[in-house]
Amino acid sequence: MRDARDVIISPVVTEKTMGQMEAGNVYTFIVAKDSNKIEIGQAVEKLWDVKVLDVRTMRYAGKSRRSFMGRMAKNWSKGRRPSFKKAVVQLAEGEHIEFYEAG
Repeated sequence: MRDARDVIISPVVTEKTMGQMEAGNVYTFIVAKDSNKIEIGQAVEKLWDVKVLDVRTMRYAGKSRRSFMGRMAKNWSKGRRPSFKKAVVQLAEGEHIEFYEAG
C-alpha cells in the first residue's frame, strides 16, 4: 500500500466545498490519478483519524488554452491545463477535519 500522503494531494477549499463541510460533513480532495476509492478512504482515515462513510471520485480532463502575448499576436502559445482526479469524502456524524487554524 502507498503512503497516505501520496494518495491525498491537496484539499479543495472553495465556497461550495465550505458549504458542504458545514452542512453535510463532506470534504473534497485532489487525489492521485491512479488511486481508487478504498485507498482514498484509508488515507483520509489514517491522516486525520476519522471514520469515512462514503467516497465518490471524478476525473477531469485537461482543457486546451491559449496564452496571448498581445492583442494581435500571430503566434499563440498553445498548451493544456493539467488533468486531475477529485474525491468527495463523507465522514461519520460528529467527525470533522481541521484544515487550518483560524486566527
